[in-house]
Amino acid sequence: MKKNIAIIMGGYSSEYKISLNSGNVVHRYLNKERFNTYRIHIFKEKWVYVDANEKEHPVNKADFTVDTDQGHVVFDCVFNAIHGTPGEDGLMQAYFELLGIPQTSCDYYQSALTFNKRDLLSVLKPYGIKSAPSYYLNLGDPIDEEAIIAKVGLPCFVKANKAGSSFGISKVHEKENLRSAIDKAYQEDDEIIIEGFLDGTEVSVGVITYKGETKVLPITEIVSENDFFDYEAKYQGKSQEITPARISKIQRDKVEEMAKRAYEVLKMKGYSRSEFIFIEDEPYMLEMNTTPGLTTESILPQQAEKAGISLEELFTSAVDEALNQK
Repeated sequence: MKKNIAIIMGGYSSEYKISLNSGNVVHRYLNKERFNTYRIHIFKEKWVYVDANEKEHPVNKADFTVDTDQGHVVFDCVFNAIHGTPGEDGLMQAYFELLGIPQTSCDYYQSALTFNKRDLLSVLKPYGIKSAPSYYLNLGDPIDEEAIIAKVGLPCFVKANKAGSSFGISKVHEKENLRSAIDKAYQEDDEIIIEGFLDGTEVSVGVITYKGETKVLPITEIVSENDFFDYEAKYQGKSQEITPARISKIQRDKVEEMAKRAYEVLKMKGYSRSEFIFIEDEPYMLEMNTTPGLTTESILPQQAEKAGISLEELFTSAVDEALNQK
């Protein structure tokens, strides 16, 4: 008997187009002999199942079921491909837990925690996971430029605290550009994190649960053609993503151990992709993504391929893990 899998995609944030790409790739590669797959678009104005003819069928939010032309569909599992809110900040996870429907990403608390860069780095610090010097602002706080620069130095990065895909991020070289960078970040979020610039090799480390075990995937080195790994570098070809990364064995061992420690300390499930910068041989964590990009060009699928895991195996394994934990 085939299982019915809802692939949720879209979302309420600036990342919705990237999420639609990810969800469509999952839909294409998930094992069709074992699963019936349904593309579910989640937007503020509508939750709909989009069938093969692009016809939309409303989702019943009371029980997350759909009436299609072929009949009433109850879902056995949800594959989460939403980047940003509400799929990466815990809202959808909590909803599905209340409904008793298994889903492929981490639980709601871990999702909310990792989506908040400030809180994530604070929680991991006692476990020996280092991060850049940082300064935090909430919307409406007074902006003391001297105090910010004294804490983090120049250049520095101004980021939305709860946003992904490099939306709202600026690299600030001079004090006079600090306020406009803060205004830009506030367009994405009402909380801001300002971090000192770490001048070193940037790497991305995928950690997943695969066949019941925590698995660290081959590491990717990020080489941006731009001043930093911004949206253009990330999604419009303005960067090199080199897997495996050109780092020493000492660096590789340290960052693998640190990424795995973070995953296990937080009691993660599903996929994660953590970003680090090396200062000499020491990795400093920038953030952790719990719904990373899943297109054929995305970093985590590239890493899985280097590990000998096909897209079908990667996606099917995530569903199997979720169903086994039901």
